Amino acid sequence: MVLCCMMLIHVTIATMADVYDGGDDDVFAYLGGEQEVPRNVRRVVIDRSVKIIPKKAFYQRKDLVSVEFHEGIEIVVGVQVFMGCRSIQKIKIPYARTIGFSVLSYCEQLAEAEFGSNLDTIGSNALYTCPSLRRITIPLKDNLFPPHPVLHRCTQFDNCPNLVTVGLVGGIHKTISSLLLERWRSEMNQEIDHINQVLPNTPHLEKTDAIQQWIRSVINRMEHYKAEHNKLLKEDMTLLELALWKAMLDGNREDDASILEMPAKKANLDIDSIRNKRRITSGAGIVIKNVLPFLKLR
Repeated sequence: MVLCCMMLIHVTIATMADVYDGGDDDVFAYLGGEQEVPRNVRRVVIDRSVKIIPKKAFYQRKDLVSVEFHEGIEIVVGVQVFMGCRSIQKIKIPYARTIGFSVLSYCEQLAEAEFGSNLDTIGSNALYTCPSLRRITIPLKDNLFPPHPVLHRCTQFDNCPNLVTVGLVGGIHKTISSLLLERWRSEMNQEIDHINQVLPNTPHLEKTDAIQQWIRSVINRMEHYKAEHNKLLKEDMTLLELALWKAMLDGNREDDASILEMPAKKANLDIDSIRNKRRITSGAGIVIKNVLPFLKLR
């Protein structure tokens, strides 16, 4: 029994040690903690158990070309994690909440970086000196870029002269498509695309500030149109409610006339009762209760 357990332990350790053997087609399973990443690693899969990638975990792994993050994992990517990984051309970190200082700096071939809607912070110098970087995808959140502690300005994309395109993740496009007026939808789409017209002519030391100002502008305009949308929607629903009531009342005037032939006191009671009933049977209550909240923008 003891011998069997010893053999099992030996096999487990050997299996973990042989995850990566240096071949071009091998995939290295990163388990976090104190695990040493091979210097010549090329492809990495981040294990589901990993919640934090510590400082310099993949520092200057110059042959690294791809990193795969499992879906649904909320992680923190620490300081200088992929710094100097000059062979990476594209990276997608979909569930990170925090991207640390200088995480992807000096990634010479990095052309595209995509982050998910959960992201709250991209640290200063995060993509510093990535001369091939052309596109980033980020969530629409204010204060996404904290200033550099010494320079007191946003430096996330300093020395990235070819950064010209910003994409957005999250529900912003769905919200825009739900706006009541076509003019509002058109103006919002123009506002979103504005940054891609500005960035090509923006000096590299000013690109992060330009993106941050644009984010605030888009958020402010979106909040304005959402308020106008909900206001107009409420007015339209009130008119619909009144129209439904009127249609029911007009269709039953003969009943009202026969009631008025009754003694005055009894007639008044019966008219009030019938009108209250018609407000319910008209469907107005159902429309207001169920349709209005569904059409409102959050």
